[in-house]
Amino acid sequence: MKSGCVSREVRNQGAISRHVGIFKNSPLQKNGIRKSKTSRWRAAALILLNLLMIAHIIQWRIMGKTISPIEPSETMHTLQRGAVNAGFIFFALAILATLIFGRFVCGWGCHILALQDFCGWMLKKIGLTPKPFRSRLLVYVPLIGALYMFVWPTAYRFFANPDHGPLIPKFTNHLVTTNFWETFPSVAVAIPFLFVCGFMTVYFLGQKGFCTYACPYGGFFGLADKFSPGKIRVTDACNQCGHCTATCTSNVLVHAEVKQYGMVVDPGCMKCMDCVSVCPNDALYFGFGKPTLLVPKSNAIKKSYSITWPEEIVGVIVFLGSFLAVRGVYVLVPFLMALGCATITTFLTLKTWRLLKAKELSFYRFDLKSSGKIRKAGWGFVAFAVAWIGLTVHSGWVRYHEYLGDRAFQKIQIPDELALAQTNPTRWLSPIDRESILEGKKHLQAAAKFGLFANSEALSKLAWFEYLSGDAEQSVALLSQAAARQGGQGKALSLYYRGTILNRLGRYEQARASLDEALAERADLILARQEKGESLWQLSRKEEAISVWSDAVQRNPRLVLASNQLAGAERSLGRFEEAIAHERQADQFTPDNPLYHRMIGLRLQNLGMKELAEKHFQRATELDPEHQARP
Repeated sequence: MKSGCVSREVRNQGAISRHVGIFKNSPLQKNGIRKSKTSRWRAAALILLNLLMIAHIIQWRIMGKTISPIEPSETMHTLQRGAVNAGFIFFALAILATLIFGRFVCGWGCHILALQDFCGWMLKKIGLTPKPFRSRLLVYVPLIGALYMFVWPTAYRFFANPDHGPLIPKFTNHLVTTNFWETFPSVAVAIPFLFVCGFMTVYFLGQKGFCTYACPYGGFFGLADKFSPGKIRVTDACNQCGHCTATCTSNVLVHAEVKQYGMVVDPGCMKCMDCVSVCPNDALYFGFGKPTLLVPKSNAIKKSYSITWPEEIVGVIVFLGSFLAVRGVYVLVPFLMALGCATITTFLTLKTWRLLKAKELSFYRFDLKSSGKIRKAGWGFVAFAVAWIGLTVHSGWVRYHEYLGDRAFQKIQIPDELALAQTNPTRWLSPIDRESILEGKKHLQAAAKFGLFANSEALSKLAWFEYLSGDAEQSVALLSQAAARQGGQGKALSLYYRGTILNRLGRYEQARASLDEALAERADLILARQEKGESLWQLSRKEEAISVWSDAVQRNPRLVLASNQLAGAERSLGRFEEAIAHERQADQFTPDNPLYHRMIGLRLQNLGMKELAEKHFQRATELDPEHQARP
């Protein structure tokens, strides 16, 4: 009885405070809601997080090596290759913590959320308060994205590949790295990525728009939150003033949920604690009890949504189409950015449709349409929407041609080694190869001609099509363009193939320079060492060539061609014992494949090692008498 009186007294005090605009020791905002004290602590935590990230990068740049990126996406390397890194450890600990305390890691330890909060704060400074876009179906995108990122590759490897190996790969230590930025996009991509996933998602979808409709990591955190006993809970002092819901930036109906369930059950709650801080009666608190899964949902809260069911269906179709259109286009748009772009495209499509149908429509404080007439702001909105959607459609068209060009590339059957054995490999092409080359060139040339940016990977594939077609010069030019736009392994491979083709063209000095550049990018690219030895041999720098070939064979004793080249080189210099030893080593690992023997014969013949070349031509004829062994 006494506690009930106290509750009524507190409720009455809260009601009076709202009308008078005063609450003891609690400064109020213009809307009568007191300011959150925890927001400052959370802002400090997020600022510190970003400073630590900057310090991590600086330390890597100074010392040359550092702890591997503390990024959840790095977990993919652990699941697929067993490479245990800092990102995997962080993600595992974060999910474990969420299972106990709820989804607080998102609210207090995410740099993307910090960016969204900053963008929301800037918008409010100019008088624009981000309004949440509420969808029934798109909220499942984060979980689907998480399953696609982390579960699907492992399942596909296990069921689709007969030589998949164990489901759980052997773990290796990758906690320290010398190439911190290897898995991250370039700065030229990172800036628009942050703009899209930060400002634009906040402006169109609400302050936690990216978290709600795009973040795959949040998909797992939201699922783990359902099992967590840690929740925002309520006492009898609550009088349903709604200050908590008005303050929440995660689109959670706090006042309704605590009334219905005695706690916040929405997995979108990121435990920012703003709702607890602004409660005029101090009725909310963080505590432990039943998890969401054990709470009966017989009388679920009715929520209002921004779109109708037919619009939901259209939205899903638009989202999927726009995601496929932009993901990986030009090898620039990463997975997370594609999700962010797709959510914006979906919103703009549905809002534009509403604008054309409705008699009255507003967005923020702007009247887009009134009395059935589209206003200036409305036409501006339509122009932006048309430009954005048009760019998405164009990206989809380019992506379509890139996809078909890649499919044709995958159908090529001729082994690289045989194709590169001589300048014009057309005689070795099968009917499938010839058809795939024509198809691939058509699509990749269309993508290159009408695309807004150059796709470095597509350029490399187009270069290979040109080489197989007999145009080695054009292939060299395209590989030069591709290498100029690539970094790391991609650049190294483009330079390797460029150097190899230059060797076939007899431009040995240029070939050696290209191969040296490839090795500077990747010192472990043994095939580049093998090819560099050929350049040096043709330049009459024979001892250097032998040294390079020897180094390649020491790194990989199964390198058959390099062992044969060493055997031929030693024989030509009169060092027969060494030649015999290398020849025996080569024979030990040479497969009984007629095409392989022809390839070796051609390469040795190019170097003037005719006696050893003849041996392989004869062996090729023995294995396949129906074809002439020599070119």
